[in-house]
Amino acid sequence: MTKYYWKELYSEINGCQKCRLCEQRTNIVIGEGDPKATIMFIGEGPGRDEDLSGRPFVGRAGQLLDKMIGAIGFRREEVYIANVVKCRPPNNRTPEESEADACLPYLRVQFALIRPKIIVCLGATAAKYIYDPNVRITRDRGVWKDKKGVWILPTYHPAALLRDESKKREAWEDMQKLKQKYDEIAQNT
Repeated sequence: MTKYYWKELYSEINGCQKCRLCEQRTNIVIGEGDPKATIMFIGEGPGRDEDLSGRPFVGRAGQLLDKMIGAIGFRREEVYIANVVKCRPPNNRTPEESEADACLPYLRVQFALIRPKIIVCLGATAAKYIYDPNVRITRDRGVWKDKKGVWILPTYHPAALLRDESKKREAWEDMQKLKQKYDEIAQNT
């Protein structure tokens, strides 16, 4: 990809037809938040509410994510939130590899524009494409990985926490690790 700025990125994504997810979308969900955020949250893909609004994480899972972010002292506007794919997969299914591959260049540009110091992978799909292709979220959640100076932390997707509340304690531990890492980075800059 050539050098991008936000305007060019939005324009290209809005016209994207690189995979069949474009055929049923209402809106493309690019991402939102602070374009210079230290922390970037990456999920799997938009659901129904996100497809309708054009915003990431606005349904029940998004409300929980907002609470999780707030519990460690941040507001949604202070972080950046995006997804691996920018269009809703039918019936909220997991994105297919070809669909993720079509969108990953856009996510890489978002990363390059934001330049976060920390990435939080929300769920196995995000962790697979960002953290490690062989990730097992129940095994690897909460384990930091330093990739070229960027700290990456996989954790449960908020939707998984809504389905299985017993995972909330581990997710809270991950959020505390996130806050600790953020504070450590802030002290050293």
